[in-house]
Amino acid sequence: MATRQEILDWCRDTLQVNAFKDYAPNGLQVEGRETVGKIATSVTASKAAIDFAVAQNADMLLVHHGMFWKSEPLTITGWKKERIETLLQHRINMAGYHLPLDAHPEWGNNAQLAALLGWELDYQCGEQNLLNIGRLKTPQTLRQLSDGMEQALSRKPVAVGDMDKEIRRIAWCTGGAQGFFQTAIDEGVDAYVTGEISEAQYHLANECGVAFVSAGHHATERYGVRALAEAVGQVFNVAVCHFDEANPA
Repeated sequence: MATRQEILDWCRDTLQVNAFKDYAPNGLQVEGRETVGKIATSVTASKAAIDFAVAQNADMLLVHHGMFWKSEPLTITGWKKERIETLLQHRINMAGYHLPLDAHPEWGNNAQLAALLGWELDYQCGEQNLLNIGRLKTPQTLRQLSDGMEQALSRKPVAVGDMDKEIRRIAWCTGGAQGFFQTAIDEGVDAYVTGEISEAQYHLANECGVAFVSAGHHATERYGVRALAEAVGQVFNVAVCHFDEANPA
């Protein structure tokens, strides 16, 4: 059992929240009870995740994608009203950590994806150091890389490029980071992995000879929030449970 503020302070300091410029609030987004004995996690603060937290009698829902994004309407109506109303009725805290959770060197989405797939990090660069540059422990073809990711993530990636191309140096950034592809190309990698693909990346991959792999926004970001919650659980002796859903995006 711990106080809400103890957990929030630890997450803030551990993730170095103040070092990032983000487009969503990092930390507490909906206030619930003051003490926390159980944390539920989810990639996104969806209604299904909130209902799971209710069913699990959780005191906090810890997520990567919270609410109140800068691009969204400010009014609390419709789906947003339903989510917030459920949280308030059951006094469940909802805390979200976005870019700080992507970037953390141990519990972050990028670090956790690399650990899962056996990639070795050499350095970070690009916008807010969110782009990771590294290498495979053993060279693989693009086909082998894609097949391995499908097995690990339970989702078939979209791979663009010569499927027989040998991949040694790799860049990655989880989620919707297709816009970092040109930076990855400039770093001289053989392949770039992220969660989403837009129309332009198809042409860049074919014209520049650097493979592009879109492995799913949800699929690449399910591991960071779990790792963070497990760390919180160990530090504060609170129970942890994890929610997942079959989001194909």
